[in-house]
Amino acid sequence: MKAMILAAGLGERMRPLTEHTPKPLLEAGGRPLIEWQIERLRAAGFGELVINHAHLGEQIETRLGDGRRLGVAIAWSPEGTPLETAGGIAKAAHLLGPAPFLVTNGDVYCEYDYARLVPVLAAMAADPGRLAHLVLVDNPAHHPGGDFTLADGRVAAPPTHAVGRLTFSGIGCYRPELFAGIVPGERAKLAPLLLAAMAAGRVTGEHYAGRWEDVGTPARLAALDEELHDRIAA
Repeated sequence: MKAMILAAGLGERMRPLTEHTPKPLLEAGGRPLIEWQIERLRAAGFGELVINHAHLGEQIETRLGDGRRLGVAIAWSPEGTPLETAGGIAKAAHLLGPAPFLVTNGDVYCEYDYARLVPVLAAMAADPGRLAHLVLVDNPAHHPGGDFTLADGRVAAPPTHAVGRLTFSGIGCYRPELFAGIVPGERAKLAPLLLAAMAAGRVTGEHYAGRWEDVGTPARLAALDEELHDRIAA
């Protein structure tokens, strides 16, 4: 099974911390954010990882290398200029292969058990009509309106006034066909692809009610760092 970690963001909301350090390498609990993600992916059986990067990306490659120190194998997809989420995935398509794959973010902290997605990937491989599976979370305080609704295992994009909206965590499983129309190296956003697939009823999902933190400001990073240090010391 293969997983891709998105690590090409500019981290603009985290300045000045990200002026000299890429956001995935910012530390919480004595470890870079991206290493927490790698540890959970490895524990769930995802031993082959693809990581893209742009802003200060050489620092991420230097820190993680080929992944052996963390018990995984890492293939790198440098972008130079960030290509957005779908563009980054399309550029890395040759590394991800023809089977459905998992994608997550390298600059968040979450305690989601990625093993839950192993049977999802198997089901998607057997069902060409299922293009994506999204993990949705409760709306954080800074994003109270949410993104999508979830009903009977299907994800939809309702009118903006609809109740019951949840936030997309950034964790998803995808069939490569979702990105087939993107030329490698082209900038492309993920949202239009997902909205089109939702309209066709081809996106499933689940609600994760556990810990998920997008670590979007220096203050949130400091709070997470203190929490994890306290937990480790306990």
